[in-house]
This record gives sequence, C-alpha cells and structure tokens, in this order.
Amino acid sequence: MLARRGVGLCFFWGSAVPEIDTSGGRLLRGFGPVAVVTGASSGIGLEFARELARRGFHVVLAARRAEVLAGIAAELEARHGGRTTVVAADLATPEGVRALLAATEAMDVGLLVAAAGFGTSGPFIENSVADELGMIDLNCRGLAELTWHFARRFAGKRRGGIVLLSSLVGFQGVPKAANYAATKAYVQALAEGLHHELKGRGVSVVASAPGPIHSGFAARAGMVMGLAQKPEAVAAATLRALGRATTVRPGWLSKFLGWSLALLPRWGRVRVMALVMGGMARAGHSN
Repeated sequence: MLARRGVGLCFFWGSAVPEIDTSGGRLLRGFGPVAVVTGASSGIGLEFARELARRGFHVVLAARRAEVLAGIAAELEARHGGRTTVVAADLATPEGVRALLAATEAMDVGLLVAAAGFGTSGPFIENSVADELGMIDLNCRGLAELTWHFARRFAGKRRGGIVLLSSLVGFQGVPKAANYAATKAYVQALAEGLHHELKGRGVSVVASAPGPIHSGFAARAGMVMGLAQKPEAVAAATLRALGRATTVRPGWLSKFLGWSLALLPRWGRVRVMALVMGGMARAGHSN
C-alpha cells in the first residue's frame, strides 16, 4: 500500500467546489502556462510531467538527478514540442528548495505538483534514524515550504492549482510503515485544510490518495507489491479531479480499498494494515 497507481476510473472524495473542466486545453487555460513537478525523474512524478507536457504546459522538472532529468526533458520536447526547464535539487534540504524557488521566480507558474517523496518499511526502531528523519524532511518539510511559497503566489494573482500526493496509508496508523504513513497523514490533512482556505482566493488544491502503484517506490521502500496500478492513470485521474474535489482516490482498487477500510473503526483499520504490511514489507530493510 505504500506505492501509488491507478486506472481510468477515479473516485472523488470530499466537499465539491465549483467544477473546472480540466479536459483538453481547459487545464492549460485554468492552470498554465508553467507547471512545476517535483519528483519528476521517475514514477508518478514522471507521469505527471508527461501528462502536463502532452497538454501543452511548459514543465519544470525538479529532482536530484540532473542527467536523468535532461533525458526526460529531451523526450518531452521531442514528443510534444513544448518547453521544459530542468532544476536538479535535493528538496529534502533548505538549499534545494531555495534553488527551485529561485529558478521559477520569474516564471508564470500556475500549477504545483508536489510528487517528490520516499518511504521506508519494516519495524521503526530497526530502521536508520537518518532515513526516517530524511523522509520527514522530503515528504513534509520540503513539501510544506514549496506549498507555502506557491500558494502565496497563486493567491496573489487569484489563480493556480496545487496537487499534493497523499496515500491510502495516510488515513490510519500502519505498522511496519509507521513513519511513512504519518508523513502521508500530514500531507492529507494539509491538502484538506488548504483546499478550504484557498478556494475563495482562486486556488484549487487536491490531495491524490492512491493505493499501490507500479514504480521504483516499492523497491526503495523494501516492499513486495501485489496488485498495483499504473502511475500514468493516477496522474490523469488526479488532474481531472483538480478543481472538482478535496481528495481523489484514483482507480477502482483505491476506491474499493478506501471504502472497505472506511467501514471499519480506526483500530480495525490499523489491524488490517498490519496484516497487509506483514506480507509486503521486508523486515529490517530501510531506504
């Protein structure tokens, strides 16, 4: 459950806001011309970048690996004929966040997709404390700083969108992924609060809370994935939800798991997740 992926069906969860038709050019007109995508070198972040480039955005690709980003930029420009900007930065550090903000200061950014993140699995006390704190730095602190800066920019011009990557694990405690689930609970709560704070100021905020996804995430977290969804479908479904919902659970699997868990009391959800993680996490492995 610690990775993300979806299929064409998506489930919108939370209070509705005035609908924005994000199909075709409407997404670009509503949130363009520039989109910043963090975690763009692989997985769900890469698929968001591809989807936005296909829709005509100038995509700012942010991640640590400059050479990988350069290859992705070349792919997107060759395939879609649009513009890209590469920002190689470690967003788990204040210096990396400042570098991304400086690189985009003069751009007409209308959309932030905060997809950078990683997870650990296994017993919390057996993992590296440096890994656990580094995960908080990237999944929470760096995300919060970027969200704060771009939200202020968007509110100032009364136009913009923010996509925050939550997870199904963020709705209850998860044994053997306790700290990761806690970081996603933070992201989910932040998105829900900002959705209501900013909707009257022209800014749309959505949390994407998928279930398992086929990507490099599972390998880094030390997990064996069973049923999982495609990251490109999660990206497309999430963008369709932008301006329409507080939270989207992309794909039939996320919808099914979300509703099934919602029927249980919180302690029951924790026990179910303990059983699930027992079969997915490789004990003692950390990022």
